[in-house]
Amino acid sequence: MNDNDFDSMPNKTSMDQMKSDIRKNGWERDVLEKLAFSTIREQRAKRRWGIFFKLLTLSLIFYGVWQIFDLGGADIRKQGRHTALVEINGAIEAGGSGAADVVVPALDNAFSADSSVGVILRINSPGGSPVQAGMINDEIVRMRKMYPGKHLYVVVDEVCASGGYYIAAAADKIFVNKASIVGSIGVLMDGFGVSGLMEKLGVERRLLTAGSNKGFMDPFSPRSEKDSIYAQSMLDEIHAQFIDAVRTGRGARLKESPEIFSGLFWSGSKAIELGLADGLGTVDTVARDIIKAENIVDYTEHEGLPDRVLKKFGAAIGAAAIKSAWHGTLPGLR
Repeated sequence: MNDNDFDSMPNKTSMDQMKSDIRKNGWERDVLEKLAFSTIREQRAKRRWGIFFKLLTLSLIFYGVWQIFDLGGADIRKQGRHTALVEINGAIEAGGSGAADVVVPALDNAFSADSSVGVILRINSPGGSPVQAGMINDEIVRMRKMYPGKHLYVVVDEVCASGGYYIAAAADKIFVNKASIVGSIGVLMDGFGVSGLMEKLGVERRLLTAGSNKGFMDPFSPRSEKDSIYAQSMLDEIHAQFIDAVRTGRGARLKESPEIFSGLFWSGSKAIELGLADGLGTVDTVARDIIKAENIVDYTEHEGLPDRVLKKFGAAIGAAAIKSAWHGTLPGLR
């Protein structure tokens, strides 16, 4: 062994330095490994959450489509022997849940179903459009003639007044709660007049029309006796139609008095005394004790969210246009 060999051999100091470098490199490697594994775990967690939210989104979309198109819904016409239920809840107006084009198809399905043995129309309404109420009344009369073996009974919840009672009068029988509000057989046309206020403020109304009656009941013009007489004659005509529907539907059961058609309303118990209703009852008691079919199937046409939004939007535009043309003076049963 020569001197060069000895020179090439590491001394004690060099060995210590090598060991220190190894330990140092091992520590850095451990840190890097931990960071790498942490990053991998984080990426896996992100992927899992991403998959979860994608599945959740797809599920919501599928549920929305299911609700809109009523996929897989049970065929209510295939139910066993049952009582058919249709509900009117709220104002009776075009574009709403109490509109004729919503209520009439539901009633038609209820009557035409082979396994339905009777129909209950549950009403909770303060009234509304005489046109919509009149159409529903006419259709109930027609269906009762078409299906003489099936009876239609109205069950009143809180309120069955004005246009609501216009509809109820077409039923075979009307059942109420003793505290229900029933009646209001009358018609109104509401509006406002601000011509006096405009004069005090120095505001001049400039109205141009083509047609001598186009400015009929304009709220910004002085009240015209001619307009008032004509409006009253129209109200009287609609009121007479309402009275005729009530008399036809209730017949000899109705105990007429000067106040019965005055627009007053009564409690359910008083309505029974006046012949406006036939007795106390609920949907369950009528189905069980009168129709004799405790199984109740709901035929009410419940709208999905897209339909409600579109109808509300369309109804709002239509109502604004009508009010603009008629200045809020359309007759109503409320």
